Amino acid sequence: MKILLVALNAKYIHSNLAVYSLMSFANKYKARISLTEMTINHSEEDILKEIYKEKADVIAFSCYIWNIGIIRRISSELKKIMPEIRIWFGGPEVSFDMDQCLIENPQLDGIMYGEGEQTFLELAGYYIEGKGRLENIRGLAYKESAKLDMNDGTGKQPGLLSLNMPGEPMWMDDIPFPYEDMEAFRNRIIYYESSRGCPFSCSYCLSSVDKKVRFRSLELVKKELRIFLDYQIPQVKFVDRTFNCSKKHAMGIWKFIKENDNGITNFHFEIAADLLEEDEIAFLASLRPGQVQFEIGVQSTNPDTVEAIRRKMDFDKVADNVRKIKEGANIHQHLDLIAGLPMEGYKSFEKSFLDVYVLKPDQLQLGFLKILKGSPMEIDKESYGIVFRGTAPYEVLYTNHLTYEEVLRIKGVCEMVEVYYNSGQFAYSIQFLEHFYTSPMKLYQDISDYYECSKKAMLAHNRIKRYEILLDFFKEVVLESDTEEDISLTQVFQEILLLDLYLREDLKSRPVFSFAKPSTAELRALYDQYKLNHKMVHIEKFMFDIFQSATSGKAIRKDTIVLFDYANRDVLSKAANILILENELEK
Repeated sequence: MKILLVALNAKYIHSNLAVYSLMSFANKYKARISLTEMTINHSEEDILKEIYKEKADVIAFSCYIWNIGIIRRISSELKKIMPEIRIWFGGPEVSFDMDQCLIENPQLDGIMYGEGEQTFLELAGYYIEGKGRLENIRGLAYKESAKLDMNDGTGKQPGLLSLNMPGEPMWMDDIPFPYEDMEAFRNRIIYYESSRGCPFSCSYCLSSVDKKVRFRSLELVKKELRIFLDYQIPQVKFVDRTFNCSKKHAMGIWKFIKENDNGITNFHFEIAADLLEEDEIAFLASLRPGQVQFEIGVQSTNPDTVEAIRRKMDFDKVADNVRKIKEGANIHQHLDLIAGLPMEGYKSFEKSFLDVYVLKPDQLQLGFLKILKGSPMEIDKESYGIVFRGTAPYEVLYTNHLTYEEVLRIKGVCEMVEVYYNSGQFAYSIQFLEHFYTSPMKLYQDISDYYECSKKAMLAHNRIKRYEILLDFFKEVVLESDTEEDISLTQVFQEILLLDLYLREDLKSRPVFSFAKPSTAELRALYDQYKLNHKMVHIEKFMFDIFQSATSGKAIRKDTIVLFDYANRDVLSKAANILILENELEK
C-alpha cells in the first residue's frame, strides 16, 4: 500500500508547506508515503504521467484557489486510468463545502478538512495497517454506501490538533520539522510557520475562522531557523498571518536572526504595522539591509470599509511606522490594497491608493476581493451586493459601490503599477510624471488607457519597449502640444528614462531615444583617473540636471556626468550605485 501526496504549486521556486507537514507528522509510515511537487505551469499530460508513474494506491491532493481547477481535471482522468485508486482532497479550498465538492467530483473518495496532520496520520494508518474505521477519524468527509459522512463528533473544530498542554500555548511543538532534504531547497523559497491562527476577524480572510493563536516555542523555532541559515536558504517566508501579534515572540525571532545572520538569507514576515512599538522599530533599523522584508496589509483606508470588513487598524499609526521603517533604508516594505471591498467605490479606492502611495512602499500590491469559501464575507456578500465569479479564484465582478467597468479600470491600473512602479525600473521617470497629475492613480489609469487605445495592451513587450511606450505616452497624452517648453520637457524626460535604464544595467546598445554621449577622449580620461573597471561601470553624459528635474517636474539644464557602479548595487532596489562627476566638466 502506497500513499502519494501531491502539490501543484504556482511556481517551481515555491514549496508546499502543507504536504511536508503532513508527511513529517506521519513519519511512522515514511516508507509507504511519497511526495511529489509540480507546478500549474506543467502540461496536464505531464502531470498525469508523473502521478501515474508513482503507482500509488492512495493519492492526496493539496487544494487551493490557484490549483483546484487543474486538480479536479487531473484527478478525474486518474480515476479513468486507475479505477482502483483512492483519491482524497485537502486544503482550504475544499474545507468548507465538503458535501458539494463530493457531489461535483465523483472521482473522490473523501476530503480531509480543517488542520490535517492528525487526520492524515490516522488516515494513513487506516490504509497502510488496516487500523480503525473511517467513521472514527475526525476531520474527514467521505462517501460510503452512497451516503455522505462528516466526522466532527468530538464537538471540537474538525481536524483541530488536540495536543494542548498546560501553561503557555506551545503545543505546536508536537508538529515535527517538515523539511528533511534541505539540499533540495538551496535555490527555492522555504515556507515556515511559527504560529497558527490570527487574533483579528477580517471578514474576507479564512484566518478569521480560528481566532486562537497558537505558537511554536521560541527555542524550537530558533533551532529550526538555524538549519535554514546553515544551508544558506535564499528566502524563508513565514506564513504566520500576523507575525507580530505577540511582541515577545516576534522580537525573540528578530533578535535571533540578527545574531546568527549568514549574510545571505532573507526573511519575509506578514505584519500589522500599527502594532510595532518604538523599541521594535529601533531594533529593526539595526538589521542587515535586505535581511528582512515586510508585507503589510492595509486593504483600505476608508473607515466605513474597515468597519464593514471587521478589521482593526489604526492607519495613522501604520503610516507613521512605515515611514520610520523606510528611514532605516534596510527593509523592503510591501503594502497591500484590496479592490471590491464593501462600501468602497472607485473614488474611495482612489483615495486609499493615494494614502498608501504617498508612503512610497517598495511594492504596492493591488488585489481584488475574493469570496473564499468559509469566510464571513461569503455570508455578508448579499448585504453589499457583491457578485463574484463562480469558479476559483471567486474574484469580485461588481458590488453595490463598484461597477464591473470600474473593476476593469482598476485592473488596468494594477497592471501598470506592476510594470512601472513595482518593477523598480522606472523610479525617476514615474517621479517626474507624477508632477503632471493631481492623483497618482489617475497617472496609472491614463497609462493603462493609452495602452488600450494604441492596441498595446494585449502584446508582449520587452523592457526597452516599455520605456519607448512611456515616452510616447508623455508626448501624446501628457503634453499634447509642441511648444518650446514642451520640447525641453520631452528632452529631459528622454534623459530621465535613460537614467532609469542605466541604473539597472549597462546596455550593450543605446536605446533609440538617447541623444547625448561623452566623447571617447572624455571617457578614457575619466576611466583612467578613477582607475575604473570598464566591465563594472558605465559613464553617461546628460544635458540636464536629471535628478533635480525628476524631483521638480521641470527641465533644468545643466551638463551632468554620472558614473553607474554595477559592482555596488542598492540591496533593496538592485539599482547601481551612482556618483555625479559634474565637476570634471569644468577642468
